[in-house]
Amino acid sequence: MDFMISPKQPSHLRRFPWLLVFTCLFSLAFLCFIIGKGVDSLRMVLSLSLVLFILSAGIGIIAGLLYLRELAGHLRHFSEKVDQALEAQSRQQTLLLKVSQAVRVSDRAKEIIFRDSEQIEIGEAVLSKLHQHDFESAQAMLDAMAGQPRYEELAARLQQMADKYRTATEEGRISQIIHHIEGLMDKHLWAQAAAQIENLLTMFSFSDKAKQMPAKLQERKNLYKRRLLAEWDKAIRNKETDRSLEILKELDQYLSPAEALALQESASSVFKTKLHNLGMEFQMAVTEKNWAQALQAGRQIVHGFPNSRMAAEIRSKMDILQERARQVGEPPQNKTE
Repeated sequence: MDFMISPKQPSHLRRFPWLLVFTCLFSLAFLCFIIGKGVDSLRMVLSLSLVLFILSAGIGIIAGLLYLRELAGHLRHFSEKVDQALEAQSRQQTLLLKVSQAVRVSDRAKEIIFRDSEQIEIGEAVLSKLHQHDFESAQAMLDAMAGQPRYEELAARLQQMADKYRTATEEGRISQIIHHIEGLMDKHLWAQAAAQIENLLTMFSFSDKAKQMPAKLQERKNLYKRRLLAEWDKAIRNKETDRSLEILKELDQYLSPAEALALQESASSVFKTKLHNLGMEFQMAVTEKNWAQALQAGRQIVHGFPNSRMAAEIRSKMDILQERARQVGEPPQNKTE
């Protein structure tokens, strides 16, 4: 990133050949020391060698500090990349979960499940090309989208954005990209926002506004994390089990190991309460021979708490539950046959 010393944008300090200067000074100091030590009349040379040793030590310290600063910057940059990769992986896992859910639903329900995620991914791909000033590729993608009915509306919106971006001044283009990034942050799409910030810094590395965006992204993520933690505490106090689990599922991607450990006890209590409630719901449905409700509660237990003893027991009887639920769901004429 541009907020630290990097190979892409070296500072005047980093460009200066500190190592070469240190080596030359140290070698010269050592040479003077040898000459001054060997000849008593050249004590001034010996004094000069001492001065040069001190000077080379100072240069060495400066070079070492600059190296450590650069190393810290690269480590921070690497950490941000890892966070982005983990967030992207989390989004992929969420999409895979939607895929598994979609297997059991109608085509119309599948369309609803995938529509938003798919359009976000396509839109970001087009805008990335646009913001990289690869106008030809961006337009080709827009033309292809416009030819498909399901993407016509999205293509029209993106085309307006593309036309406005092409005709804008340099400052106007920066403002448009930043406005788009802020929109992504409003939707808590941090990985997409980070990708757009990287494009922005690549294309407009001289812009002060662009250089402020990484810190702004981190600030917004931290603010949202604090909000989730406050909502978690409120849900725990109010014993809102379902709401607590919903918040915890989203909060998980923001927590450090230490923070996750601090929440472990309260989270464990929430999971136990949820499992107990589902177990009671399952037992009541079985007692009342409400097989459809029993099957639904059983599936929730198996999917939500796969390692629990209750899930193992229900899993072993799942075929019976499904058969009885199917029989109850049959039309009346089939029951009487």
